[in-house]
Amino acid sequence: MTTTLEAELSDKLQMMDETTDNVQELVKQEEDSSIAASSDAQTATPSSSDSASKVAAPEPEFYNKAQKYWSEIPATVNGMLGGLGYISAIDIQGSNVFLREIRVPGNRLALDCGAGIGRVTRNLLIPRFSCVDLVEQDPAFAEKAREYCTSEDVSRGKVGHIYNVGLQKFTPSQQYDLVWSQWVLGHLTDRDLVSFFRRIKQGLAPGAFFCLKENVSSSKKAVEDKEDSSVTRPLDSYEHFLKEAGFRIVRKVKQQNFPKGLFPVYMIACKPVSKE
Repeated sequence: MTTTLEAELSDKLQMMDETTDNVQELVKQEEDSSIAASSDAQTATPSSSDSASKVAAPEPEFYNKAQKYWSEIPATVNGMLGGLGYISAIDIQGSNVFLREIRVPGNRLALDCGAGIGRVTRNLLIPRFSCVDLVEQDPAFAEKAREYCTSEDVSRGKVGHIYNVGLQKFTPSQQYDLVWSQWVLGHLTDRDLVSFFRRIKQGLAPGAFFCLKENVSSSKKAVEDKEDSSVTRPLDSYEHFLKEAGFRIVRKVKQQNFPKGLFPVYMIACKPVSKE
């Protein structure tokens, strides 16, 4: 921006056949214009954006940066939780209470979206379901998940398919009693998020639930994280996108007892809107 203004100013000065006072006035006008432009740029910083599609880089770059970021993260619980591995037990406890409250009708098959190394699969879903499928795009995490969720102290045969693909490309091929998605939807653009919701809706068995658990921003605007290429959306954005995709919200609960200074975390349980 500054280089362009300086070039324009230079051209005008060369063309001018005015007095020194006029030149000085022009310089002042150009400087005022530069200040105004700088102020606009600061106002349009990522933290004041409305949505993923507005704050994110072009889609290929947005997804590639996230993939690169996670490829450098260790395949451990601490790595999955950004160095906050100690909150895992509290997180699982809150999710367990939430699932008891909504009373999932079936216990045959569940799907863990954005599964990482299988922390949620192992601690939350395997104890409840006969079989759990996982979706995880990072190959190292997917491999670790198979090991982590089939170790000696975990019931064997409970891990089904591990789909090594990003959620923006995933389409369920089975019908699930529960689809659980946690701390991953911020890596989807708004458009891909709604498309993902619609595809998941087709993968739910009769009476089944789709549950998401995500950080939400404390304001009415999305917050971009350039480091891991993600966005933290306001709660009402998720509600809006779920409704747009044809879901109705059955229950919505805030996770309790997390350390101060973190984003609020909400769990949302929803079902497809009845066609009747």
